[in-house]
Amino acid sequence: MLDFPRWKTIGISLILLFGIVFSIPSFLPEKTFDRLPSFAQVKVNLGLDLAGGSHLLLEADVGDLQKTQLANMEKTVRAAMRGERGADDDIAIGELSTAGDKISFLVRDQKQLDEARDRLFKETRGAAMTGQRDWQIDVIDTTRLVLTPTAAGQKQAVANAMDTARDIIDKRVNALGTREPTIIRQGDDRIVVQVPGLQDPQQLKDLIGKTARLEFRMVDTNADPNEAAAGRVPVGSEIVPYAEGAGAGQSFEVLRRQVMISGEQLLDAKQGYDGQSGQPVVNIRFDSGGSATFAKVTAQSVGKRFAMVLDGRVLSAPSINEPILGGSAQISGSFSVASANNLAISLRSGALPVKMTVVEERTVTPELGADSIRKGAIAGIIATVSVLVLMLIVYGRFGVYACIALFFNLFLIIAIMAGFNATLTLPGIAGFVLTIGAAVDANVLINERIREELKRGRRVFQAVELGYSEASRAIFDANVTNVIAAALMFWFGTGPIKGFAVVLTIGIATSVFTAVTVTRLFAARWLHAKRPTTITI
Repeated sequence: MLDFPRWKTIGISLILLFGIVFSIPSFLPEKTFDRLPSFAQVKVNLGLDLAGGSHLLLEADVGDLQKTQLANMEKTVRAAMRGERGADDDIAIGELSTAGDKISFLVRDQKQLDEARDRLFKETRGAAMTGQRDWQIDVIDTTRLVLTPTAAGQKQAVANAMDTARDIIDKRVNALGTREPTIIRQGDDRIVVQVPGLQDPQQLKDLIGKTARLEFRMVDTNADPNEAAAGRVPVGSEIVPYAEGAGAGQSFEVLRRQVMISGEQLLDAKQGYDGQSGQPVVNIRFDSGGSATFAKVTAQSVGKRFAMVLDGRVLSAPSINEPILGGSAQISGSFSVASANNLAISLRSGALPVKMTVVEERTVTPELGADSIRKGAIAGIIATVSVLVLMLIVYGRFGVYACIALFFNLFLIIAIMAGFNATLTLPGIAGFVLTIGAAVDANVLINERIREELKRGRRVFQAVELGYSEASRAIFDANVTNVIAAALMFWFGTGPIKGFAVVLTIGIATSVFTAVTVTRLFAARWLHAKRPTTITI
């Protein structure tokens, strides 16, 4: 236990050195921080309650949601009329109309009217606890079915869309669970978003303002370019413009309306770099269904072109040189590292179910006053100094080791949080305080165990070695339970609860390392150098 090979000593020293080096940028002024090399520009951001941030008020476009709802129900109606047992089970219908925000169609065989109505009824849902359905089904002129969205159904659809939008925005803003944003619904169709550390609301708008609807569609090779330029394209195709900076001089593509693969089939999306050009790209991976579809379509379309369409604009339209069987693809364009990373986050989190419009944006000031922050800092300093003085008085030299290890512990926590670009708020400070207590508690267990072994007549080396080995078991057992609790808080919690769990988990890992390993290194070096026959502890 008290033998430290050279490689282990060097390893521990490097970890402590990195902790100090990468924690320093968090304490530097903004101007000095900006002059640091890019690899060193990592720091802990202060939360809304300590330093303010950006505020957005988003409003849902209910009209757009209703159009989407109508389009989805139209697809559902067509599928329901096709039946489940092939052509023999189909119900023949006339032209389907969506005029007046209603869906109406003619059932050609009146004998099938009841069957058609029953199929449609199965596709409707109850609207919360109102006792109504989300769609009302009426029969007009004995053969025409009309579906009308009910007020209760539309209200429920808006509520569901807003809940989903809130969750997606949270995923985009809080991808690592360390930003501690405030994301709450306001009224029926608005969401308030406040993110600490972002002083420019435009950055926040760029991150959450996109719907990120990704589609893979085939290019219509039968379309005449001259006809397309005049706005005339074959049936089943449409003109889709290129995104800004894409197209290499071409302004649009004629694409098939049928979507080959959609963003819903994405399994993962990450920012990366092109192997040849070195430019930032987004690497995407499909789920099993999407991979199978992608492989099948590309195998049947070798030599043809397909387009990647994001939010209604073509990013690129490469040729299919060979079947793509791996279920992976690469989205390239005029990306910076930041924009590619934002797109990857948007794709991972999914498309917003409703268009959101920014109706208010501003930079917010700290929620806590300067006086409250100052008093909190004074209280924290007094508490820390008191603990340090107590350890020095009670345990002497070994108390000094515990105090030094505590400082290293704080540096390591700050460095790791800076690496995650974490945000420090009051719950995070609470995690800091809890970590200090846990670290000191571990040293108390070790030192008291050494005292017991000395009282039993053990020699100094043997007492210290047994003190560390025996106390370490209790320390690890106690901290494992803390990690389990922190993991559950991170898994089920949101916002500040997640932030507290992250800081607590980091603090537990670093405190065990510094309180056990680092102090043991100090003690071992001193014992081997001085060879004392007695110690006071």
